[in-house]
Amino acid sequence: MKKTKKLVVLFAAVMFTLSVGLAGCAPKEETIEIGYVNWACATANTHLVKVILEDEFDVNVNIRDMEAGLMWQSLETKDLDFMVTAWLPGTHANYYAAVKDSVEDLGPLYEGAAIGLVVPEYVTIDSIEELNENADKFEGQIIGIDAGAGIMGAAETALTEYGLTDMELLTSGDAAMTAELQRAYENEEWVVVTGWAPHWKFAKFDLKFLDDPKNVFGGEETINVMARDDFSAEKPEIADFLSSIFLTPAQLGELIGVVSEADDMEQAARDWIEDNRDLVDGWLS
Repeated sequence: MKKTKKLVVLFAAVMFTLSVGLAGCAPKEETIEIGYVNWACATANTHLVKVILEDEFDVNVNIRDMEAGLMWQSLETKDLDFMVTAWLPGTHANYYAAVKDSVEDLGPLYEGAAIGLVVPEYVTIDSIEELNENADKFEGQIIGIDAGAGIMGAAETALTEYGLTDMELLTSGDAAMTAELQRAYENEEWVVVTGWAPHWKFAKFDLKFLDDPKNVFGGEETINVMARDDFSAEKPEIADFLSSIFLTPAQLGELIGVVSEADDMEQAARDWIEDNRDLVDGWLS
């Protein structure tokens, strides 16, 4: 009888030990949903935050490449937890206005962002006003990105405001736009694209924004972290971390370059973190 009791106690102890061990190996149950648009800066920022959250906060992170309007709507419906690519006050103004009562602004991670029409430095015009009279040199085309992007709406307005009747705005994507820019640049052909900074193309190519005297594209903007309205209340530690992120032009430019050129974007983000450990630790403290 005593032997039986000892076996039962031993069995219970073994099962307890196994259960503790299995619990320690159990998969993470919590998943954070992040949305982003497939722009170089948004892709880099999103992968950076994903890696930090998984490594430092012990959560799963699912990132979703989305059209800008749907991304903002998904914050309102709480299908997303947050995004790190809100361009304010101009580029995403309409999206923000539609959902502003259902989202929470966690502050800027970058200042001095800009959008507009961009040409190589060797192009001998300096203003959007000069595009129409030189339309043939650009083959009558402005190379754009995805149709839902805020910059495309501004570019459509520019066509009207500047009377660019001989120019057509083409829809493509960030990768296709930069590929066409690179092809034209290497052949010293005239090309005009919808462009924004920060973007790795300004480090790789010698480019300039065309002057915008009618201010269609607005002034300098910030890139903000925007969350669903109850995110800070539910995840205060993560919200504090997100509010602490801030990058200088040099830091973000380096991050964009590292991530955009990598086959493994998450590993590239981890490498950047290790090279900038003091900065990242400051965000986490």
